[in-house]
Amino acid sequence: MLYDKARINVQAGGGGNGCMSFRREAHVPKGGPDGGDGGHGGHVVLLCDDSYRDLQSFKRKAHYKADRGRHGEGALRHGADGDELVVRVPPGTQVTVEETGDTHDLVIPGTRITVARGGSGGKGNKKFAGSTRQAPRFAEKGLAGQEFWLDLRLKLLADVGLVGLPNAGKSSLLSVMTRAAPKVANYPFTTLEPILGTLDGDDRQLVLADIPGLIEGAAGGAGLGHDFLAHVERTRLLVHVLDLAPLDGSDPETNFETIERELADYDERLSRLPRILALSKADLVSPEEAEITAELWRERFAAALPAREEWEEAPDVTPVLITSSATKLGLDELAAELLRRVPKVEEPVVAPGLEDEELEEHRTFRPRPARGRAGRDFQVEQVEEGLWRVEGESVDRLIARHDMENLDALAHVERRLHRMGVIRALEAHGFEPGDDVEIGGVVFELDPS
Repeated sequence: MLYDKARINVQAGGGGNGCMSFRREAHVPKGGPDGGDGGHGGHVVLLCDDSYRDLQSFKRKAHYKADRGRHGEGALRHGADGDELVVRVPPGTQVTVEETGDTHDLVIPGTRITVARGGSGGKGNKKFAGSTRQAPRFAEKGLAGQEFWLDLRLKLLADVGLVGLPNAGKSSLLSVMTRAAPKVANYPFTTLEPILGTLDGDDRQLVLADIPGLIEGAAGGAGLGHDFLAHVERTRLLVHVLDLAPLDGSDPETNFETIERELADYDERLSRLPRILALSKADLVSPEEAEITAELWRERFAAALPAREEWEEAPDVTPVLITSSATKLGLDELAAELLRRVPKVEEPVVAPGLEDEELEEHRTFRPRPARGRAGRDFQVEQVEEGLWRVEGESVDRLIARHDMENLDALAHVERRLHRMGVIRALEAHGFEPGDDVEIGGVVFELDPS
């Protein structure tokens, strides 16, 4: 069974706490602060790994957490950084961060995406020592790492997608043209998941995908097709396999319109992809009947050419081929058309001057905080008489880093709030001495002096 969907939780490591410590060596009078800094928490990284084929491993495990940073220690010993956690996914995985809506495609093996950044470590009390504060009795706490729910969706990296109604002959076509071994039987829905096969050319290979049969209403969720239409999104060419002699007596033209309509309803881009129409099971009709039918389809496509001007190669020709998997009629011609029409993929060009670390930063999800008025990243509101709330990423981080029960830490926080303009903003809204302030879920009395 192909596992092409998963939902996982990733949590980066928290930063280590800074240390509050003073020198205590013998024969060293009046030892100063020597608390070390905490280490940074480990990131969570998704790695595109070509050795993986689907998302099955995420069915057994849904939570991934990186290591936290070590706490700082005395004697200026800094805590070690937490190890990053690498989560491997197969090529073709599309990642969506639920909380931010950010998406990214992992297509090229070796691509790394940092999806959750580790928390920064807290500073030790040595960092707060100065000429006016020679013995700081507080240190910073480490910040928590980012935590997100990710939706993973695998979309097969196939060059060519075979589409058509159930029992149209797609599986038989794939098994004869490639080394794939799909289930072939004389009843609908024998293919329950996409099957990949490789078509060998003189100097290249193409990956063909047999997409489970579509039915009317597939784009809206009917049948099996809705679950697998996503797998044709990445293809660069579609082979519409149309049964020349349907066993159920249905009209081939009606069957053709059904598939084309469902593709367009699911994604308008699919309706603009280049097509090859493969009239299958020609061994079940006379050669004359097959040729007459093919000529009618060629005339029909010729009449529709103005709508297909965006085709990159041979826009004036829409191949209509007569094929038979039983006798191998037309399969060599179909293979040649596929190899000719699917363009070769250019190697990705790396922008000059960007080092690996910079490239990783460009690929990192960075949720952006909402900006407050007047360009500030915090907002002030009055909750009730005598209680004010300040919200914003910078002030939340400031409070999270400090122990508000520590008087030295509280005094330091108040000085920082003055420099950040929070006190001025509160006073402009009517804040008075003695009022309480809530920041980051912590309520305390703020001295504006």
